[in-house]
Amino acid sequence: MHKAKQEETVTSLHDLSAHDLIAGYKTKQFTPSEVLADVIAHVGRWEPHIKALYLFDPDGARKVAKASTDRWNNGEPAGVLDGVPVTIKDNIATKGQPIPLGAASVPLVAAERDAPPAARLREAGAVIFAKTTMPDYGMLSSGLSSFHPLTRNPWDLSKNPGGSSAGAGAAAAAGYGPLHLGTDIGGSVRLPATWCGLVALKPSLGRVPIDPPYVGRVAGPMTRTVDDAALMMSVLSKPDRRDGMSLPAHDINWKALDKSPRKLRLGLMLDAAGQALEKPVRDVAINAAKAFEAAGAVVTEIGGILTREMLDGIDGFFRARMWGDLSKLPEKERAKALPYILQWAERGAKLSGVEVINGFNQTMAIRSAAAKLFCEFDYVISPVSPVVNFPAEFAAPLNDPDKPFEHIGYTLPWNMSENPAVSVNAGYDKHGFPIGLQIVGRRFDDIGVLGMAKAFEGLRGAQKPWPSPPKK
Repeated sequence: MHKAKQEETVTSLHDLSAHDLIAGYKTKQFTPSEVLADVIAHVGRWEPHIKALYLFDPDGARKVAKASTDRWNNGEPAGVLDGVPVTIKDNIATKGQPIPLGAASVPLVAAERDAPPAARLREAGAVIFAKTTMPDYGMLSSGLSSFHPLTRNPWDLSKNPGGSSAGAGAAAAAGYGPLHLGTDIGGSVRLPATWCGLVALKPSLGRVPIDPPYVGRVAGPMTRTVDDAALMMSVLSKPDRRDGMSLPAHDINWKALDKSPRKLRLGLMLDAAGQALEKPVRDVAINAAKAFEAAGAVVTEIGGILTREMLDGIDGFFRARMWGDLSKLPEKERAKALPYILQWAERGAKLSGVEVINGFNQTMAIRSAAAKLFCEFDYVISPVSPVVNFPAEFAAPLNDPDKPFEHIGYTLPWNMSENPAVSVNAGYDKHGFPIGLQIVGRRFDDIGVLGMAKAFEGLRGAQKPWPSPPKK
């Protein structure tokens, strides 16, 4: 495991938050071009070790940063993120670039236009300098891919960064600038966040317009601070008619993060279908609950809402959905996908239509259970993952395609129920590896969830220093 760097007197430009970068641009302490140069140099130190990026384009980014620098010099920034470096996950379309979905079996076809989240970031002046890696079809909580090189965790290169927003998590932890965009259909921004020490918001379904939309699928920010996640949401949540599942435009004050836990009813969930909690994860979650309790919240331990039937049903449905996509490919192309994915999906071909429908119907059972739960509680807190970490080379913590979803019992329900959920670093194991806390709110209470995460940042205190790149 890498030694965390000692605190420095002056924070490097690549380590500054988006808020600090904007403040620095306003006061002319530094320029977007200078910030990007520092980020690019830092990427050069880390990238050979973690392989987080896809379509890294320093020359194109320099041109964008130069235009931003000129706008700031003229006092005419284009938007609230003008000049801030950003990465975007492989599966979010960016005009003129292919979307491999992390899979060697996917034909490389250039996207005709930006997907809504990418368009909003570009309109706000963000400097998109790279895409980030993901596993095949986004169906693994791992940095393992048949298309991209193996992505590793900066906190410990022998460990997995998680997925499917693997590169985004690794890039954020390594300090590739402050803002990273991922997607989540069962935990794919929150799981990398817990294993990389980050903040990641899975918004309410439809809060961030996305294309193509799907049941439970959202795009969300992955950052080092809650403030930066909220700033990113102020841009991402703007409307786009291409998403028929998006919410009506709503004027949310994303700066209104001051929230007291006092008298709030919190459910502490330490049980879910799947893998048992490892003791360090349980201890971190319980300590977080005690911190909220000390701040005046009323904390009650509750059972999990995800049952074995629900988890197995969703597993079967997604196997059938994945096989539906793979079966359309010529056998030679299909064989290029990860063997783990093929083995997992092939069982979907053997399911009957009734079994698949029954599996999909578990989404409705989850929604019902979540609605009942939030009649009693304002927020639910829980672990994000039952395990502290797992090997970089594994497709999932158990690495068993017959048991692929055992580790997402705490994250999957909130995609299906559409509730907002945030992961925030809550502690470390005895080796200094990060462990996250999940905070879940009622549907559409995205700002409240971020407010609770902001309150927890204050209760938690300072984090350990971020990891440093290995010495040559």
